[in-house]
Amino acid sequence: MSQDTEHKDNSQADNNANQSFNDGATNHTHNAGIKLQAIHDESDNKSIDVTEHLEDEDFSEEISEEDKATIKKVANDDNVSQAKSYASILVEQAMDAKETFERLLGSLFTSAFTAGLEIGISFFMILAAFALLSGLMPSHYAIVLASLLYPIGFIIVVIGQSLLFTEQTSLLSLPVLNGIEPFSKLLRLWSIVIAGNIVGGCLFAALMVGLGLNMQLFSVSDIDTYAEHILGFKWWVIFGSAILAGWMMGVTAWLVTSARDTLSRIVLVTIITGSIGFLGLHHSIVGNIEVFSALLYGNNVSVWRYLVFLAVVLLGNTVGGVVFVAVLKNRTFLFEVRKVKEQTAAARASTRDRRS
Repeated sequence: MSQDTEHKDNSQADNNANQSFNDGATNHTHNAGIKLQAIHDESDNKSIDVTEHLEDEDFSEEISEEDKATIKKVANDDNVSQAKSYASILVEQAMDAKETFERLLGSLFTSAFTAGLEIGISFFMILAAFALLSGLMPSHYAIVLASLLYPIGFIIVVIGQSLLFTEQTSLLSLPVLNGIEPFSKLLRLWSIVIAGNIVGGCLFAALMVGLGLNMQLFSVSDIDTYAEHILGFKWWVIFGSAILAGWMMGVTAWLVTSARDTLSRIVLVTIITGSIGFLGLHHSIVGNIEVFSALLYGNNVSVWRYLVFLAVVLLGNTVGGVVFVAVLKNRTFLFEVRKVKEQTAAARASTRDRRS
């Protein structure tokens, strides 16, 4: 084939693609909330960015040509030298969440149980460091410095891709926000992840914290002191703190998706979860281990106090993750979709006016 012929074919293909996109702007506008339903299962090759080079076969048949063209345009992200686009991150998160919804219940619980065990490493390290530092400085400063070890368990969980409730809260709500999955299924999924996290965390507290006591890495008084550092607030203060922690964990999930390499993800997790630990914000899954350890081995925590604390923090983390991350990020994406549609319609009208 000659170069001229090839050039004409390429030009014709470009014109057809542009005409298809412009024609789609005149189609019936579907509810923007169904856009993310357009994309089905993630590619089998996990090394390929799932939002790159979206093709028509990646969409369900119910989606209009307009929606297909728009989602391709706003989610296109084929330049690895630049940061991922906003829409690319959201689409990738929604696809991952959809995949999680399709996992077997046993797989979900096992992954969540593993995360509950792994996150306990943070508390184990913090408690050992606090016991060491408390003999050198006032207790308040010792707690703050020891809390800088907070990210260790989170790095293990996030990089290892275990299911942690607070990290997954905003992520798993995306298919529900976009009408892909029912709310009842989300509640069931949350329940499984929470149950796995709590059971794993309680088992870690019973075994590993008990082991640390026998190894004399820390004492019962250290456990009680740290528990009071967590519990020594009114319930509404704990609730507000949990909202902020849930918000920050949702941001963590967003930024981890935006990163293109493992080292960047480790740095992001360290910075954000380290800030949660430094500020003493309330994280439900780590907090479960902290307070349950005091319930088992300490002297100041009752079953009722433990249960009330856990309920308040779980609710606060959920509000922070869903409202301040998933809802707002999702709405921003839908506004971007609307903007692209309006620009396309305006360009088509301008072209038609010039021709007339």
